[in-house]
Order: sequence, then C-alpha cells, then structure tokens
Amino acid sequence: MKNILVVGSTGQIGSELTMKLRREIPQSTVVAGYIPGAEPKGALLESGPSAIADVRDAAGLAEIVTRYKIDTIYNLAALLSAVAERKPLLAWDIQMNGLLNILEIAREKGVAVFTPSSIGSFGPETPHVGTPQDTIQRPRSMYGVTKVATELLSDYYFHKYGVDTRSVRFPGLISYTTLPGGGTTDYAVEVYYSAVKGEEFTCPIAPGTYMDMMYMPDALHAAIMLMEADPSRLKHRNSFNIASMSFEPEQIFAKIREYIPSLQVRYEVDPVRQAIATSWPDSMDDSCAREEWDWKPTYDMDSMTVDMIKNLRLKLGAQ
Repeated sequence: MKNILVVGSTGQIGSELTMKLRREIPQSTVVAGYIPGAEPKGALLESGPSAIADVRDAAGLAEIVTRYKIDTIYNLAALLSAVAERKPLLAWDIQMNGLLNILEIAREKGVAVFTPSSIGSFGPETPHVGTPQDTIQRPRSMYGVTKVATELLSDYYFHKYGVDTRSVRFPGLISYTTLPGGGTTDYAVEVYYSAVKGEEFTCPIAPGTYMDMMYMPDALHAAIMLMEADPSRLKHRNSFNIASMSFEPEQIFAKIREYIPSLQVRYEVDPVRQAIATSWPDSMDDSCAREEWDWKPTYDMDSMTVDMIKNLRLKLGAQ
C-alpha cells in the first residue's frame, strides 16, 4: 500500500485506522475521505490530506483516486446495525450502491479494496458456537443483508475482473477513542464510560446474550495485516472470520467491577437490538484467518479492561 483512501475516515473505525496508517506507513499518502457534516478535526485533519468522498458520488471518488494516485481503498462507509433498521433504504444505498461505485472505480483503475463485513452477516440458522468460516448466512436485519451482499459482490469483482478485494467479519468493536454510534454491541463500550464517570449504566442487551467482541487495536491491526498479506496464500477473501473474545453482559460487568467495584447496572432491554443480538453468533471460528495470513489477537477481556479504564480516565479527567 502506497497511496490510500479511507472512506468514512471520521467514523468509529476510520478515525483510528487513518491515523494508524499514517503512523505505520509514513512514506505513503493516506487521504481522509469524509462527507459534509462529518469533517475531520484535530490531528486527523492536520496530519494528512482530506477530501469529500461520498460513496454515492462515483465521479467525485474517481477524481480523488486519480488526483492522489490511490492504489488501495478502505471502504468503511456504512450505517451501524440499529441505525440501519430505522433507515433501511439509506443503509442499502450507502452500503450497496456505494460499494458498486467503488468496485467499478477499482476495476477501471487497478485499485485494491477493503470493505469490512461483520458478525451481522450471520443469522438465526447459522451455528452459533464456533461459527465456521463457510456456513449458512441468512440474516434478518438490513445491516446483515447488506453485509452478505457486500461479501458476494466483492468476491464477484475478484473472480470476474481480478479486482483485489479483501475483508474481515468484524466482531463488536470496543474503543475509548470514538463514541459509539448505534451498533448492537455498543453497550460494551458505553458501560466503560458509565463506570469511569460513576454513573449507573442502563443495559439494552439481556443477560446471557453472548457476542464476539474485539478491542479496537486488534481490529485495526487485522485490517492492515490482511491488505498486506501475500495474495497467493488467500483461499478466502470476502470475508474472513476474526475473533478475540466472547462474553455476555454480566461477564464484562464483573470484569469492570474488579477495577471499579462501584459500577451499578440495570437492564432495560431494547427489543430491536436484542433481536439482532440473538440472531448473531456467540463465537466465531477464525482458524482460516490464522492459517492464511497469520491472524492472532493481542488483547483479552482483562488486558482490554485495564487499557480502557486507564485511557478513559485520562480522556474524561476522572480519578
């Protein structure tokens, strides 16, 4: 990767990925793509170039690719799961019509494309424990439907046109840097904020609901590692299961109480988020990612919790 466009650079993943790429590949040009109303700020704005990059504007995207001689696109434009259920047509427009625009540009200009999938690409008929790499995918949310379609369309462009498409199925992502924005797994971020602030936490997910989770540094490492992997080793491309930890709400609350015993929690289950969560895997088998590009996470629940609390206390000015 030499010249990289991150579409959705001000989002949960994009804001951190853009900065990591700029730090770790300093000889490259990393363009922070954004939409009006979500402009880059601070270090994200000051550390490199930025450009308006709306996935629904094919001509605008093509101009950026040409201007900066882009060879790799990280396509992170998407609505999160709960938001997509409220706005299904917009979710389809951004995630499918937008992807088609990017893949066409990639086909014409020889660009590699990373478009993440998700645990949301699975459904209630999928094996829930140790979910295989290749298995039935029949999601019942618009978010999940678009993720399955993303995987299929990306594979189509690889097999039909030779476009270098790659992706991972992200678990729920936990980060202290960017506030959560409407995802089903966001409770696992929000509870850390409540704990550090000394506030009671209202959990929208029922106890006993297991979901795969991952600390953001591991997710960013996976996104870069896969795009730098030897293509001759890749038997799967779109999309790889990657896993780190699986837990239900009571387990993460207990872990946080080891460091902040005063944490108070009450349940107020959101039926929309709960229905989505129940349809998702409890845990994924990521053996293919480990075999084909040496994937391995660094953080577990304990080391993540220590790091989250430390950094949130600094961020929020809490003791």
